[in-house]
Amino acid sequence: MKEIDWANLSFGYMPTDYNVRCYYRDGKWGEIEVCSEQTINIHMAATCLHYGQEAFEGLKAYRCPDGKVRVFRMDENAARLQSTCRGILMPEVSTELFEEMVTKVVRLNERFIPPYESGASLYIRPLLIGTGAQVGVHPADEYMFVIFVTPVGPYFKGGFATNPYVIIREFDRAAPLGTGIYKVGGNYAASLRANKMAHDLGYSCEFYLDAKEKKYIDECGAANFFGIKNNTYITPKSSSILPSITNKSLMQLAEDMGMKVERRQIPEEELATFEEAGACGTAAVISPIERIDDLENKKSYVISKDGKPGPISTKLYHHLRGIQYGTEPDVHGWTKVVIE
Repeated sequence: MKEIDWANLSFGYMPTDYNVRCYYRDGKWGEIEVCSEQTINIHMAATCLHYGQEAFEGLKAYRCPDGKVRVFRMDENAARLQSTCRGILMPEVSTELFEEMVTKVVRLNERFIPPYESGASLYIRPLLIGTGAQVGVHPADEYMFVIFVTPVGPYFKGGFATNPYVIIREFDRAAPLGTGIYKVGGNYAASLRANKMAHDLGYSCEFYLDAKEKKYIDECGAANFFGIKNNTYITPKSSSILPSITNKSLMQLAEDMGMKVERRQIPEEELATFEEAGACGTAAVISPIERIDDLENKKSYVISKDGKPGPISTKLYHHLRGIQYGTEPDVHGWTKVVIE
């Protein structure tokens, strides 16, 4: 294996040694299989290809300064995948099977886990697809659950630094009663044009308002939004956004810090009142927001006056990262050691 430049990894795909797979046939899940093949051989009429029976998750393994490797809140990823399965009629993957497969694939690819000092991590991608052939619009009778891993660097090249966002009204990521609360590929396909539009305009990401009224904050691209003011952590309540495990964790940490937490509708004009704001998710943890431009109405909501991350966002970021890397007490039992 050629030497990997751990400090300069992109957030992209790098081949690793093994992935793990499990097949659902005849009404039950089979045994876990270890595979070194990077491709999947499926029927051309598979429901994942035609009717979107596809779900995925994203989580990370961290090599810690004590030499152990930890995975963060994988039980929550399992629970969210189970919710998606119920939403698009796929067989649920039990938490036990999910965690066993995550642990196995991390151990099998231990040599690809970046060192602690690099700031990189091992990204874990569970994928569940309908493989049974259907021509009518029906759920499949066979499914494949596969987990692969790849080492990744920071999601944003600048790391923990502020980024500009732009409100895009021409496109919606998900409808209020649609699949927005599930982690399915169609939601991300629906965001590609808006994302390209934002990048072409020189912004880090697009910013969505609610699809029904275009009045309330929904999501920052594929990440959850939070705003901070008056010692209060505020995040949108919406039936069309994915429940972020990172956001859930940050809400708990904010409470631990003595902050008030509010999950409610946030009108666009309230952006002008926030002392700090950020996008949060597995990939970046927190991406602090510098400003949010509303080009259509010729407004700019400047969140960070000095262009730097705010003190509360910074504290939350380092606290969560400390728990993930085992350098701060894990009082809520969020991490699991998978390699001693």
